[in-house]
Amino acid sequence: MIVPGSASQALSAALADETGRALATPEYHWFADGEERASVADYEGESAVVVATTDSNDAFVELLQLQDAVREAGASEVTTVLPYMGYARQDRAFEPGQPVSARAMAQAISTGTDRVVLVTPHEPDVAEFFDVPVDVLDASPLLAGALPTDLTDPLFLGPDESAEGLAVAVRDAYGAGETDFFEKERDYDTGEVTVTPSDASVADRDVVVVDDIIATGSTMSEAVAALHDRDPAAVYTACVHGMLAANARTKLAAAGVKRVLATDTIERECSTVSVAPLVADSL
Repeated sequence: MIVPGSASQALSAALADETGRALATPEYHWFADGEERASVADYEGESAVVVATTDSNDAFVELLQLQDAVREAGASEVTTVLPYMGYARQDRAFEPGQPVSARAMAQAISTGTDRVVLVTPHEPDVAEFFDVPVDVLDASPLLAGALPTDLTDPLFLGPDESAEGLAVAVRDAYGAGETDFFEKERDYDTGEVTVTPSDASVADRDVVVVDDIIATGSTMSEAVAALHDRDPAAVYTACVHGMLAANARTKLAAAGVKRVLATDTIERECSTVSVAPLVADSL
């Protein structure tokens, strides 16, 4: 059965349709002291696929409980799909005494599963932190299908050099256009990010800024604002994981983004592209 975490209900339903597997209906109970109990009373079968985005601390605890619940219900094999893995950006200790949070998350998840499926992790190397086999899937090419088919001389930009590969993947899937990237510098003491536009010509062109995740929207909105000084025809933003925390969506609109595209790894208003077919192929 497909067993959805509460943050991955729509994706789990789409995955059940895609695979023909039954969809379980977890139940949640909160105790007076704030603790949660996630249970799967209707679970049947020898293998379980737990689909859970860990976009919060509560979602992470819930995932661990769902893994244990299906074992208790008789599942002899558990696959855990992490559409979005929280803490994946903390893949090393930046200062003495800091945790490697991605490793801690991975090791905890590994205790309750036989296999993990990761969708476009921020750092692919986090797969090495798990103690079970891991499949790493790249959902970025799927974003091309949500773009208008008549973009004008499109330019696909990464907000920094590390994201240029994502821009290339979307460009290749779209079938036309150029790629480039911004120069980005981050002050890790203050958190301030400085974005410098590339030398690519953007005047009268449709520009698609591509990244793996939009969290606070600060970097992306600064990049888009810099682009508008060069008179593009329109600017789109595309990401696999549309976290869009706090006022991120407003920042992007104020910067002049025509449309925000994201997948359903994190379920938001802009999550119009489903990764269900990609995950189904892996399963």
